[in-house]
Amino acid sequence: MSGRRILAALAAGPSTPEQLVQLADGRLHASQEQLAEALAGQLHPVYRTVLELHLERLTVLDRQVERLEKELHAAQAAYQDTIRRLCAIPGVGLSAARQLLAELGPLADAFPSAGHLASWVGVCPGRKESAGVSTSDRSAKGNRAMRRVLTQMAWAAVRVKGSLFENLFRRWVPRLGPQQAIWATAHRLVRLIWKILHQGVEYTEFGPLLNPAAIERRKRRLIRELRKLGVSIDDSPLLA
Repeated sequence: MSGRRILAALAAGPSTPEQLVQLADGRLHASQEQLAEALAGQLHPVYRTVLELHLERLTVLDRQVERLEKELHAAQAAYQDTIRRLCAIPGVGLSAARQLLAELGPLADAFPSAGHLASWVGVCPGRKESAGVSTSDRSAKGNRAMRRVLTQMAWAAVRVKGSLFENLFRRWVPRLGPQQAIWATAHRLVRLIWKILHQGVEYTEFGPLLNPAAIERRKRRLIRELRKLGVSIDDSPLLA
């Protein structure tokens, strides 16, 4: 918003850097001195005209997006419960849930299994073989729009503290690397989305911070690792 205000002022006519700095939001990381230095200089009148035209086009696009969002909300009004269940998944926002509903349908009934959906989206490993020898495990291209949405959702999901996806990502990164770990997270998300849509279930968080069974399993694993290192520990309260 600060950028839009400053660009509009530049298109309107000559302005000093000090005047433009006052249009910036106070929460910007850049200081007023840094902004003034960046905004110093001359803008040719032709460039002001071009900038004004671009801003007008951006305003039109904003109005069109707002109108389409209203139409989408009205078209999906009957599926608000489905959208709510999708939004309960870590990393899934309202916009992503609406796109999932539009692409997959309220029941995902075009896909007989979660594996079929993962294959259609293109987030499952492929298997290219020649003479019985695997030459490539790269995923099929699938639906590129959905792949982008799933990748964004996966990155958002692994940043949710205490969630299952944060725990899985931390476990997968040392073995797979960040990119492959995100890909595995997206695959897990697709299977979960299919289950929620196809079976009409609610999402239940089983992250390590919320799942007592997972906490207990972690305690036992850590005790076993300590014993292998020769550390003596009285673990009877933990194993009770």
